[in-house]
Amino acid sequence: MDYQNTIHAIVDPIVEDKEAVLIREIPSTKNKDKDITILIAANKKDISRLIGKKGVIANAIRELVSVSAKKQSQHVHIRFESYDEGEKED
Repeated sequence: MDYQNTIHAIVDPIVEDKEAVLIREIPSTKNKDKDITILIAANKKDISRLIGKKGVIANAIRELVSVSAKKQSQHVHIRFESYDEGEKED
């Protein structure tokens, strides 16, 4: 299953800056076929929207993805990270 496109379909209507959302699959060191970690990175404002109050939206996203993963005997971990739009590398 293509988790990146599925998660994009879920999060794009929620965030303001769709182009700034980064979704990457991080390879697992152990059960490569069973454990999958997905990183969702966006600016601080959009990550706070994706997490929601008390993590309600983040938990809903995790639940939606885990339902499809269970059909394939997989376990998906989703991490949310933010970055500052004003950060510049020297």
